[in-house]
Amino acid sequence: MFIHGFEGSWWEHPFWRTRFLLTDPDDLQKLRAFRGGVIVDLGRSQELICEATASEESGAGAAAQDETMLAHTANREAKQAAASFPAEQARAAALVAGALDTVRDTFDDVRLGRAVAHEKVAALVDDISGQLDRNASALLRVLQLKSKHQYTYLHSVAVCTLMVNLARHLKMDDEAVRTLGLAGLLHDVGKMAIPHVVLDKPGRLSAEELELVRTHPEAGVALLRADASLPNLAMEVCLHHHERWDGTGYPHGLEGDAISLPARMGAICDVYDALTSNRSYKEAWRPARALGAMWSWDGHFDRELLFQFMRSISLYPPGLVVRLASGRLALILDNGGRATRTRLLLFYSLVEGRAIAPTTVVLSGEAGSDSVTGFVREQDVAVPIPNIDLYPPMTALA
Repeated sequence: MFIHGFEGSWWEHPFWRTRFLLTDPDDLQKLRAFRGGVIVDLGRSQELICEATASEESGAGAAAQDETMLAHTANREAKQAAASFPAEQARAAALVAGALDTVRDTFDDVRLGRAVAHEKVAALVDDISGQLDRNASALLRVLQLKSKHQYTYLHSVAVCTLMVNLARHLKMDDEAVRTLGLAGLLHDVGKMAIPHVVLDKPGRLSAEELELVRTHPEAGVALLRADASLPNLAMEVCLHHHERWDGTGYPHGLEGDAISLPARMGAICDVYDALTSNRSYKEAWRPARALGAMWSWDGHFDRELLFQFMRSISLYPPGLVVRLASGRLALILDNGGRATRTRLLLFYSLVEGRAIAPTTVVLSGEAGSDSVTGFVREQDVAVPIPNIDLYPPMTALA
């Protein structure tokens, strides 16, 4: 059947989407255990019943029903893959335009002490998740195009998107993914308490102004506490997304594992979007440059988690040594204009335990092809790393 929505607060139901086709037996068990109201679209559900009935009448039985569903899924995925990138960017741009209004209204609600419009926020997170399924690259690219004047609001949309994407990459459960999306939307709500003249200042902040800006995590939590229905995780990310792995962050100087995983995720997503966005005091950096800088800031982030973030967006900084699923080591190269493809130099076989002829390849990203699985510290590489230009011309797919 087709689920159209749920009654009550959107984070109280067991799914991270509010509208979806129910096909998984595990999801059916979750639905049976849910004690709230469920809104079912009978029209769309009836279409499935007719398809199943037709399958039974053909004599194919249950196996044919499964094949029919798989065929529909494959056909849908094929159509999605065939959709042109410009069309997906247009779809993503329309989503972002609507998201701007939703986040602005949500921030106003919080600032004025009103309860967050749960269903409106739920619909936005649902739309973001749907676009990630259709074409994540299109949405991430559109979110990099925000103007200086829209930054505070669309930065929240971008962090929400990156948080959802990372949580799904880490295979977190539906409830965690849904709540992390909400946390991303609200992480910077405390900036509503900071004067715009300070937030939009084109030059370097004075010591007094910097101290004022650093009050926004605690100011944000104070605002969020007015809505008792908000999950604690959202407040945790709001309060601690500026903590650093080495304890030099703020507001509490937490160190290492004392910083919760959601807050560490928030820190990475927040900084990455900030670096790749136009700000009042700087131009946007290219994603590869941003990731390179973040990787070089020793002690700033949980390094293992930062690498997983890179895997979630399929981008890596030039010069990083990575391990591939094929059992080879490679040096990441600049990917030029191919923002969704990883370009690298193969130079060592872990299987054979020897250096191999350096070969430049571009990972295709297709199912069954080679992929990045881990990173290797330079001092742990058994042979000298090739000293070459990190920006050679592209050659082959792997």
